[in-house]
Amino acid sequence: MVLAAAQELLAEDGLEALTMRALARRLEVAPNALYSHVATKMALVDDILDDVLAAVEVPDPDRGDWQAGLRTMMASTHRVLLAHPDLVPLYLARQGARGPNAQRLGEVMLSLLRRGGVTGPSAREAQRALIVHAIGSAAFTTRRPLERGQGDADGPPRAELIRTFERSLSWLLAGIAATAKPGKA
Repeated sequence: MVLAAAQELLAEDGLEALTMRALARRLEVAPNALYSHVATKMALVDDILDDVLAAVEVPDPDRGDWQAGLRTMMASTHRVLLAHPDLVPLYLARQGARGPNAQRLGEVMLSLLRRGGVTGPSAREAQRALIVHAIGSAAFTTRRPLERGQGDADGPPRAELIRTFERSLSWLLAGIAATAKPGKA
C-alpha cells in the first residue's frame, strides 16, 4: 500500500513532490508512521523501482535457448519501463535498481549468460550492456522533446523506436554470443 501510494504520487507530481509528509497525507497517517516501512526518501524510490521490476517476465534459466531467454527478459524489461515513463529518469539516475527483484533478474541473466559460455568479467560486462541498452532505449522512447512542432524535433514515432530497440537487442545479443567460449553456446 505504501509503495503503490508513493508511485501514484510520483507519477502525478514528480520526484520533488514525493516527500514523506505528502505520502503520509495521501495515506492518512502520521509521517513518522512511514519510517517503520522505509528509512529515507531515496530508500523509498529504490523500493518503488525494484517493485516495478516484479512485472518483468523471467524465463527458466535452465531451459531453452540462452539467447532467447535474454531476449525475453530484456524485451519485457523494456516494456515494463515504457509502461512507467515517470520512473525511467530515476532508473537512469540510480543506474538501475538494487532490491530483491533486481537481484533475482541479475542472477537469471548471469545464469543465462553462463549457459551461453559467457562467464566472469565478460558476463558482468554483457549484463551491464544489456541493462544500459534497455534503460537507455526506454529513456529515448519516453523522452519529452524540448520543442514541439519543430518537424524532426519530435523524433521518430514510438513504434519505430520500439522496433529499433528490438533490432539492436538482436545485434547486442549476437555480439555477446560471438564472445562466448567455444562449445558452450
